[in-house]
Amino acid sequence: MISEAVSNQQAAGEQDRPQPVIVFEDVSKQYPGTASFAVDHVSLAVQPGELIVLLGPSGCGKTTLMKMVNRLIELTSGWIYINGTPIGDVPVNALRRSIGYVIQNVGLFPHMDVARNIAVVPEMVGWDKARIATRVEELLGLVGLPATEFAKRYPRQLSGGQQQRVGLARAMAANPAVMLMDEPFAAIDSITRRRLQDELIRIQRTVRKTILFVTHDVEEALRLADKIVVMREGQVVQYDTPLHLLSRPADDFVAQLVGADDVLRGLSLIDVGTIMQPLSQPLPAVSASGAGPNLQLHSNLRYALGLFLTSGAERIVVQDERGAAVGQISFAQVRHLSVGGHVGAEE
Repeated sequence: MISEAVSNQQAAGEQDRPQPVIVFEDVSKQYPGTASFAVDHVSLAVQPGELIVLLGPSGCGKTTLMKMVNRLIELTSGWIYINGTPIGDVPVNALRRSIGYVIQNVGLFPHMDVARNIAVVPEMVGWDKARIATRVEELLGLVGLPATEFAKRYPRQLSGGQQQRVGLARAMAANPAVMLMDEPFAAIDSITRRRLQDELIRIQRTVRKTILFVTHDVEEALRLADKIVVMREGQVVQYDTPLHLLSRPADDFVAQLVGADDVLRGLSLIDVGTIMQPLSQPLPAVSASGAGPNLQLHSNLRYALGLFLTSGAERIVVQDERGAAVGQISFAQVRHLSVGGHVGAEE
């Protein structure tokens, strides 16, 4: 069953953890004139370098919870800490300058070129021109928009996807400890949205920012998140990894929300390396090429299943990032994991 692979893939992440970057301690928000809480006594911690997705139906409190971090919305009760400091102890302008913020409609300044848009916060905090220029060039390269081509363009000269990339670069400009992303890809067409998700995954592997990401899109949440906060009526129903949400949903609400009975969705969250039969000694890259289909070590099992079905192969070689063959998986293994048709199925 798929649950066999869940424990193996998750075990490494359960070791000793550093101090959390963000802590919510009994946080509540009640708007004036309302009887219920928009956010109802939420407590959770976010570790350094984690991308945490806040997920749930409209009105569940996910955006309110995120906006309380940079005090766009003031909490009613409780405490929020960033690196151990209560956010209420930091002047609000200083707090917001220390937190990257990416929104759905980007919010680029139309009268400024790309380079100046990215430079806004570094200028505010007093960086010198040379440092800013270096940072702008570095960030444009990181988001796949070479400075030589894009630095002097204006927002109106960019596509929607390019504008979102500039917005991401601007949010990272002053190297913030925390980034907030409020449905940043929601207004983008599906093809561009997928590419931007790929870009965020690539960037996150490189810089490992601590990110709170709000979305109502389950596929996006499962694809991007290290952990997901599932909310309903202002409360946290489950705070867990994508794999655990699918294999061990806390209740029927979570199971239905994430599609826990979708076997292919479950396979998409398990790396090939989790079930790979390793070779006693890696083979050179040349030995793996030209001998049929192959997979990268971090490919997922849903992709592997498709490769098995289209190629007709019974076994596929797994390669590392250098192209050396390090193992193999069999069609029988993947088929065994999906027996029973339910991600949470147990032996």
